[in-house]
Amino acid sequence: MEQVIHLCETENLVLMADEVYQTNIYTSDRPFHSFKKLVANLNSPIELVSFHSVSKGMIGECGHRGGYFELHNFDPQVQAQLYKLASINLCPPILGQIVVDLMVKPPQPHHASYQSFQKEFNAIYEGLRSRALSLKDAFSKMQGVECQSPEGAMYLFPRLVDLPEKALKAAEKEGKKIDEYYCMRMLEAVGVCVIPGSGFGQKDGTWHYRTTFLASLDYNVADRYGSLQNGGADDRLVRFHESFMKEFS
Repeated sequence: MEQVIHLCETENLVLMADEVYQTNIYTSDRPFHSFKKLVANLNSPIELVSFHSVSKGMIGECGHRGGYFELHNFDPQVQAQLYKLASINLCPPILGQIVVDLMVKPPQPHHASYQSFQKEFNAIYEGLRSRALSLKDAFSKMQGVECQSPEGAMYLFPRLVDLPEKALKAAEKEGKKIDEYYCMRMLEAVGVCVIPGSGFGQKDGTWHYRTTFLASLDYNVADRYGSLQNGGADDRLVRFHESFMKEFS
């Protein structure tokens, strides 16, 4: 992060920091580091824009489309023009504005709702963290799947390695990339929807998919492995992968 700041100083660049996952940190040894704090500590003159959103964090209200950007070290006249531009745009819905206000001004210890707020906040945090670890554990059971340990955010991005040649040919026959083919087969087989890594600019010759743990992993739905399986999404991923590898081995 210091190197990024120094690059901005050298090249006279504006630093735009996407810091929407600042409360979604699941490892105590790797806490969130704010670009604004680091810019201040380094006494750097660079112009910084910091973004936050109610779609992420513990709020997680993805449909309300509320958020903010904060300007740091900007010339007051430039800041006034940016504020004017933001003011003449369409506003988010009233409910979205209310949620943003709640995000930036949560209940404090002297407020009557503080204890209930903390209880819900902690429950959401622990739910996200436990689901992240559960998915990582599921990936570790799969032959030919690699995945980094979850440190934050709401997604995991496992890599598919050593896929059978027959699977590659089956995907090619249907005019699909292998990660897209794999994801569609997963959706059809066990009702779990993930996103092919080829949509994220993955390195050529590698294959991934992105899955979220925002929603509960525990649900019941009929699938190809039984009339009504009780296993959660993590169990379904393991069963599907075993079946996929066996089919094309």
